[in-house]
Amino acid sequence: MSHEPFETLAPVYAVGALDGDDLVRFEAHLREGCAACEAVLRESEETLVAMARETTPLIPPAHVRDELMRRVNTSSRPRPARFRWIRWAAGTAAAAVAVGAFSAGMVASRYEKRLGIVARETAQMREQIRREQALLREEVATARAVADLLRDPATRVVTLDALPAAPAASGRVVWHEQAGGRLYVSGLPPAPAGKTYELWTIAGPAPRPAGTFDVDAAGRASRPVAPAEGGPVKVFAVTLEPAGGVPAPTGPMVLASK
Repeated sequence: MSHEPFETLAPVYAVGALDGDDLVRFEAHLREGCAACEAVLRESEETLVAMARETTPLIPPAHVRDELMRRVNTSSRPRPARFRWIRWAAGTAAAAVAVGAFSAGMVASRYEKRLGIVARETAQMREQIRREQALLREEVATARAVADLLRDPATRVVTLDALPAAPAASGRVVWHEQAGGRLYVSGLPPAPAGKTYELWTIAGPAPRPAGTFDVDAAGRASRPVAPAEGGPVKVFAVTLEPAGGVPAPTGPMVLASK
């Protein structure tokens, strides 16, 4: 028997439209180990995948259909023309169904992936908005607290002058002896690794720690200051100390009031 009929049956077999005697003969032929038919099957499967990826449906040229009809008509087992046309149409319809299902799966997969991305981006935006809202509420609360302090005649604004260790720095403390206050600094360089800035209040013979802080990229920082013990504060100072702070100053002084 000529090998040509098997080459004609291979594409129809690839889309699952082969049945009856042709199916039995073709699968028996495959079991014999025909490399040519296996290659045709692989090419047919690759063609289906490629067709599924096309955004615009492809219409096969007329000469392709004519060539397929010629091969079927010259098969070793002639069949009525009407039956051959039905077989060809069935194979074409099966291929179209397979390509349509594959395309639908690809489209659904792309939309599911895009929806997942949109969901993640939405969640990230919501989280960012929550963080910004929390920061804004904190800033508003701080501004109100400082405004309340400034309404009190007992509140004073203390200027902190730069020292040689940080000549571009500046600072001030909005201070009330009973209520405490708030420190504002700018122009300080970022603290080296393992270091932090520490505020001190001097009301008696020895400085007292009033909290540590770090600056942002612009050298700015702000932090609350609790009321001091030991009487009215005479001097505020900022030094560079080991991370976590220390009970007594050990590092260079960068800011101080007069």
